[in-house]
Amino acid sequence: MTSADDTRTPAPVAPLLSGLDGRLPGLRTLYEDLHAHPELSFQEVRTAGVVAARLREQGWEVTEGVAGTGVVGVLTAGEGPVVLLRADMDGLPVKEETGLPYTSGRTAVGSDGEEVPVMHACGHDMHVTCLLGATAQLAANRKAWRGTVVAVFQPAEEVGGAPAMIEDGFRERFPRPEVCLGQHVAPAPVGFVGTRPGPLMAASDSLRVRLFGRGGHGSMPESTVDPVVLAAAVVLRLQTVVSREVGAAQAAVVTVGAIHGGTKENIIPDMVELKVNIRSTTPAVRERVLAAVERIIRAEAAASGAPREPEITELNSFPVTVNDHAATATVRSALVAALGEGRVFTLPRPLIGSEDFGAFGTALEVPSVFWHFGGADPALFAGLDPDALLEDGIPPTIPANHSALFAPLPGPAIEVGVTALLAAAAQWLTGTAEVNRRA
Repeated sequence: MTSADDTRTPAPVAPLLSGLDGRLPGLRTLYEDLHAHPELSFQEVRTAGVVAARLREQGWEVTEGVAGTGVVGVLTAGEGPVVLLRADMDGLPVKEETGLPYTSGRTAVGSDGEEVPVMHACGHDMHVTCLLGATAQLAANRKAWRGTVVAVFQPAEEVGGAPAMIEDGFRERFPRPEVCLGQHVAPAPVGFVGTRPGPLMAASDSLRVRLFGRGGHGSMPESTVDPVVLAAAVVLRLQTVVSREVGAAQAAVVTVGAIHGGTKENIIPDMVELKVNIRSTTPAVRERVLAAVERIIRAEAAASGAPREPEITELNSFPVTVNDHAATATVRSALVAALGEGRVFTLPRPLIGSEDFGAFGTALEVPSVFWHFGGADPALFAGLDPDALLEDGIPPTIPANHSALFAPLPGPAIEVGVTALLAAAAQWLTGTAEVNRRA
């Protein structure tokens, strides 16, 4: 991870990195195994088993079955601060098209009873690998730090996993941290890390919408109320929420990600189901967009003469991910020392993607910091200005998270991910964060 612009300085993390080079080949093998065996949200049984076994081998106190499939490891090295490190474990219902030797060919039955392909299309296999690498380094170098580390392997990111762990008595069952730290692999060049103080990622609200009609024969639509046509009108009209009801300087996204209805081409069904996702970056925008979405759904149903009101059910909801200002400054200085000044960027605005990681800091009433680290081949960015990437975003030709082609470079990305976790944690576990706070 060296470069011509390398400005790294001796950092508190250095003793914790001892032996990492020799561990990296095994972590690469672990990553490929996890990638080839993804599991859907709240179904991460195999992954949880791998995690628990590894933690026990390393000497951690392990609790399994938190919120179903969550795993928590606790390791203490004398008196000192408590630091929480978190990784998410679940895969997505996506058919992988990377062509990698360790491509997933798995299928699974989702919560709706349908069989779907499964892929680690969001990089959670990378997150698990990096955290297990960090836990191994912490266990092997216990004389280099003081305090307690709580390693959280969370199920069902973005679909209720973090709140479920909190509801399963997390606060009472495990040591209360002074800070919660987490990270996410991104389609940015390997070796680069980005974060920002304050709002980092958008709020997310997911809805299930059932639109009701009156079914009948396809040759006699006049005797029916066609919910397929109603659904089409709703989908199209929802596209006007952001373009006509959200200010140009504000940010929101409304996505209809699933639509299901009917069984045969000549039968008009009684009901169509939509699944809608809403992203917003401020409470005011969130309230406005949610109200507009509900208004449009109900109005279109009335305009179609629907025999009954639509059913709108919240599937999950979590707020904006907010980084604590002081803790973020501490983490940023640690990342700069470990990776180099030219490798750590401050993101200019919140990302429209969402995370439920912030639920831990909120519930435990402690600061939290989240950052993104690059996982893509730097050759894909040849000739592109890093500052332009920050302003304009990743080119659409580069596969991003949730794409069937998303495939981080395992070797270098794992090294960066492990280093970043250890560097951030070391600021508390070696006392540096205390110095920063007093300053």
